[in-house]
Amino acid sequence: MSIASIRLYCPSPVLETGTELALPEAQAHYLANVLRAELGETCRIFNGYNGEWQAEVTQISKKRVTLTARTQTRPQQAAPDAWACFALLKRAKTDLVVEKATELGASVIQPIITARTQADHVNLDRLKAIAVEAAEQCERLDIPDIRAPLTVMQLLQTWPERPLYVADERRASPLLTAATGPCALMVGPEGGFTDAELEAIAARPQVRRASLGSRILRAETATIAGLALLIAAQP
Repeated sequence: MSIASIRLYCPSPVLETGTELALPEAQAHYLANVLRAELGETCRIFNGYNGEWQAEVTQISKKRVTLTARTQTRPQQAAPDAWACFALLKRAKTDLVVEKATELGASVIQPIITARTQADHVNLDRLKAIAVEAAEQCERLDIPDIRAPLTVMQLLQTWPERPLYVADERRASPLLTAATGPCALMVGPEGGFTDAELEAIAARPQVRRASLGSRILRAETATIAGLALLIAAQP
């Protein structure tokens, strides 16, 4: 099998013609032992800053693979400036949200903890690995910033000057017509926010409540659908 269609995220400080990269163990094993890559074959690599590059296999053994960047295939492009803030879900659903938010183009993925969340911690390394794999697959040129969970109160206390659209099925104003430019989406847990949380949310001047449609959506569906609407509205 040729490795020409393979894309790998390589967190090198700089990618330019002649840059040599010794791949981490997992990537080296994948190329050398799963795909049976050979000297001289090429794949595509990206680091999130310098675009996408065609890279040649210049050293290979069962445990070590070195790639050398040859030609830039795509320059770096600005990603949509949309954040996804969602109440933590059970593991499989959280993994799904991270994967799809990465594919859609979220720049920041911020899990939040509310009084009614179904979980209170995550394995950030696993979530980052999911995001990397999703970015490699979907032709994305960067990796989203996946942040450690915050309580909804902590998030609101440190919220920047950025519109925050809170999914609210009771609102008539649709999200697609509301959001333009840098922004963020917040989706609560299956049981909804508590009255105290809703008061704190409503007190923030950056908050805008917006509808995702006439149906009551599961939390993971709401996050994915809402983010797609936010990014579709970006100029």
